Formats: sequence, structure tokens, C-alpha cells
Amino acid sequence: MSDAETYVTADGRTIGPPIMEMRDITLKFGGVTAISNISFDIREGEIRAIIGPNGAGKSSMLNVINGFYHPQEGEIWFRGKKRKPMKPYQIAQQGIARTFQNIALFKGMSTLDNIMTGRFTHMKTNIFWQALWKGPAEREEVENREIVEKVIDFLEIQAIRKTPVGALPYGLQKRVELGRALAAQPKLLLLDEPMAGMNVEEKEDMSRFILDVNDEFGTTIALIEHDMGVVMDISDRVVVLDYGKKIGDGTPDEVINNQDVIDAYLGVSHD
Repeated sequence: MSDAETYVTADGRTIGPPIMEMRDITLKFGGVTAISNISFDIREGEIRAIIGPNGAGKSSMLNVINGFYHPQEGEIWFRGKKRKPMKPYQIAQQGIARTFQNIALFKGMSTLDNIMTGRFTHMKTNIFWQALWKGPAEREEVENREIVEKVIDFLEIQAIRKTPVGALPYGLQKRVELGRALAAQPKLLLLDEPMAGMNVEEKEDMSRFILDVNDEFGTTIALIEHDMGVVMDISDRVVVLDYGKKIGDGTPDEVINNQDVIDAYLGVSHD
């Protein structure tokens, strides 16, 4: 398949050309190499999983994509342009949003207010208009509130919109964090272990929302996930890392039958 091609999945979704390309990425911390010469792409409209055993370099790779880490070698291309070193807030302004492995919400604030913070990069009026809350500031606030209310309805969390998130059960906190990311209306959504710590019912709900985000909003998604059942069910393609190197890349069926991947998960060593 060439980079310019698009294709339609079995369930009718259109997968486009690469929106993000990681080219020969190497990331080191002192004498430790966390990522070694890894290349892969994320195509527009797909759900792309990044998997691997603990310590494989998955979170490091997500942090490279998100701008928390800057690789010593390699290139990052986003929407057809080579990306220069940028800070996370600048990358958010480009249309990349994320959730975190450990929930990063404002526990004393309500669900509504937490999700409103996802609109920060879309707030353009200056402090003068915001203080007056007239004219442009008022229109901007109304527009942002409408988008947030749509996210709340989409995630079926109307009943907790005024509840402080610190009082919510874990599964709902994860859903609120997803809502905050969605409020940014990202082109690329990064999910760092969205199912971590959830029970079976909560995982089913989160899987459904991820699929619906991809289907209804057309949002491209890259996710790290340890639950292989979830990965195989919702992903279009999977890239597999082990000890900072890429050992597999393809459809879920191709990856699950890859002997190197099987050995990595079983802890088989090679002489």
C-alpha cells in the first residue's frame, strides 16, 4: 500500500494516508536507550495500537509524539510537514490531544469545568474582553460551552456534570479525562492505557466510546493498551515494541501470529 492510498475497512470506515510519521526515532536518557531506530506511521481515520511488554518503550514513544520528549535522532512528520522541536502546548495547538496513564484531572473541579479546560487552546480573546465578559469573550464562552455539552451528552455523563471529579469512581474519572481530550476537537487523539484499572463492564463502555469517537467524529486514534483482547477487537493496525525496538507491525491478525511478538510476550530469550 502506498502512502497516498486510502482504503475502506470491513465496517465501512475510510482509512487515509499517514497523518503522523515517525522516521528512525531514537531516544536516549543518559546511557540508556529507550527507543532505538523505530519507524511507523499513523494513518488518517484509523485506530492504531502501540503494544509491548512492560519497559518496551511505549509511553516514551507517546511522549515523543506529544512533545514531552525530544528524540536525539530521527524525524517526526505531521500532516505532511516535518515537525521541529515543539513544546506540548504547541503540539496541542496543532490538533493533538491525549489522556494519561495516571488520571490527570483537577479533582476539586466539576466534570463540566474539567472538560472545559480542554477548550483552552481554542480560547482567543484577550484578558480585557474576558474581564468584561462582553462581545467576543461572551460569544467564545457560549461556543465553547456548546461543544463541551455535546461531549458530555456523547459520553453519557450528564448526571455527573456538576459533580467534583474527585468524588467519582475510577471508571467515570477515566471517561471525564477522555471528554477533556475530545473537547479540544483533536485531529489525532493519543490514549495512554485507557482501560487500565477498569473492570470488564467499564472496559466494554470505554471500547464502545473509542470506536464511536473514531466512527462519528472521524478522529484518528493512537493508543497504548495492555489488554490484548481490547487491542485485537478495536484496532485497525498494531505496532509492537520490545526493549525499545520494533518487532512487529501490521493488522491484529498479522501481529498475533508473529513469532517474535509471541516470544516477547512469553518471555522467550534468543541467543
